[in-house]
Amino acid sequence: MSFFNTAGPVNCQDHYCLPPLSRFDLAEMLSLITQKKYFVLHAPRQSGKTSSLLALRDYLNREGNYTALYINVESGQSARGDVGRGMKAALTQIAYEADITLQDMFLLENKAPILDQNGENAALGVALSL
Repeated sequence: MSFFNTAGPVNCQDHYCLPPLSRFDLAEMLSLITQKKYFVLHAPRQSGKTSSLLALRDYLNREGNYTALYINVESGQSARGDVGRGMKAALTQIAYEADITLQDMFLLENKAPILDQNGENAALGVALSL
């Protein structure tokens, strides 16, 4: 039985929803991605931004031309001015999502050495380039 979701991303199997990829201009977004350009998905709260990005992530991974993750790094906010703690939180989130989404445990197993060997200011760039 479907119901209206009012908290967090929708799951179209469980919730009433519009297909997330139909909520924005997919062709334009794919064009921006192909051109390696940044874009902002701006909309009011609970309007489907996260659900749309999760659907885009799944679409890109299914197509096979890109490897995409959706990362929420709010956990790093608690570190405030402590760059090391913030970077550890971000790398942990990326590693966790890579394991769950892509079944890729590389970062999960290597985040501490990457942080130790490259320092808190370079670790994120190094991790994303591997």
